[in-house]
Amino acid sequence: MNVVLTEDVIDLPLVNESLFHTMAENIAHQGYSIHPNALPLNLLNQLHHHVHSMPDENFKRAGIGREDKLMLNQFVRKDEVCWINGESEAGQAWLSWAAELQRYLNRHLFLGLFSFESHFAHYSPGDFYKTHKDAFKGESNRIISLVVYLNPDWIKEDQGELVIYREESSDELVRVTPSFGTVAIFLSEDFPHEVLPANRDRYSIAGWFRVNGSGVNKVDPPR
Repeated sequence: MNVVLTEDVIDLPLVNESLFHTMAENIAHQGYSIHPNALPLNLLNQLHHHVHSMPDENFKRAGIGREDKLMLNQFVRKDEVCWINGESEAGQAWLSWAAELQRYLNRHLFLGLFSFESHFAHYSPGDFYKTHKDAFKGESNRIISLVVYLNPDWIKEDQGELVIYREESSDELVRVTPSFGTVAIFLSEDFPHEVLPANRDRYSIAGWFRVNGSGVNKVDPPR
């Protein structure tokens, strides 16, 4: 579900420009940025309540690929997702926060980010997502990947980390614990990454900032 973010978003007084500045600086110099306890607490609590109050049938088994190329492959990934379209108050608040971040990145990094798509993700115990990229160079309009974790009281023994690898060597670059409020952001084309199996239910939001890939015979974002 792609959402074009406009200037007409609700005011969020807890938007942290210092956080956005650090994200932009890190993306510019190393391509990724990791921030524990970063999402505003009121927004975090709203999202946590919403994801746990949704009916189970709202979550669908995630696939590989897009549109007519979408396919299920439980060897690669076993999570369930629910796309965020702004129909709930929690979804609207999340998209508004993402819109503020999009504008900041466009102003400071001149990325030309045009739209944003995101979903809630649920990994049951033992679920995983093997090493992959969110975009391939020259073949996708996903530019920036964004992950937020919604798991209170997560401990090391729960596992389920996000592992980001160096592109040139496949060596581990950083390992992110999916703790409540942790935010990870990175260049979609540059970093292979995987989600390790966890020992308890694991919830997150995964999102992607996109550029406009429209052409003569193509409308983007796809509707």
